[in-house]
Amino acid sequence: MPLETEAKAQVRALLADLRPGHGDLLAALHRVQHEFGYLSGDAIEVTAQQLGLFPAHVYGVITYYAEFRLEPPARVDIRWCSGPACRARNGGGIRDAILATLGCAMDGMTADGRAGVRLGQCNGTCELAPQVWVEERATHTNAIVGGLTAARAVRLARALRDGATAAAVLADSTITGGAIVGDALPDTVTAGATHA
Repeated sequence: MPLETEAKAQVRALLADLRPGHGDLLAALHRVQHEFGYLSGDAIEVTAQQLGLFPAHVYGVITYYAEFRLEPPARVDIRWCSGPACRARNGGGIRDAILATLGCAMDGMTADGRAGVRLGQCNGTCELAPQVWVEERATHTNAIVGGLTAARAVRLARALRDGATAAAVLADSTITGGAIVGDALPDTVTAGATHA
C-alpha cells in the first residue's frame, strides 16, 4: 500500500465523522472546499473512499453544482451579480469593465492568480444594484459592494489586479462609495456600513 500524501491525510481527517449511506456527500464537498478553496483529484478520491462511492459519482456531483471548483481559486474573487435588478442598472457594463481591466474571461482569473471574476446569482439585496461580492478566502472576507458605477468597478479591479487585499479595497470609499454589506469585515471597514 503506498504512503498517503499529506493532502490526502488532511482531507481524510476533515471527513472522519462522515459515513457511507448517510447522504453526506454535499457536506463533505463543502467542508473540503471551505478548507482548501477547491476540490482536488486527491480530495475526490478520498471523499469517494470515505463515503463508499465511485470517484466518477463524486465528480458528477461536483460538476453539477456551479459553486464547486476543481481548480484553485484566485486570491480574491469578484462575484458579478447576474440578477435582473443588476442587469437593469448597467450590470453588464460593470461586468465588461471588470473583465477588461483584469484581462480575463468570466469564471477566470488573472495570470498571476491575484484576482478572478465569477458569476454570482442574485442574493436578494437588489436595492444595492448593481453590485458585486468581494471574497478573499485567506481572510474569510466576504462583502457586497453595491451601487457600483463602471468607474468604481474599474478602480476595484485595478486595485485587486495590482495586489491590494480585499480589506484594503473595501476600506477605500472611492471604490465602494460607502455601499458595503458584509459579515466578515474588519472593524475599520464596517464602520457605518449596514450588515446583512
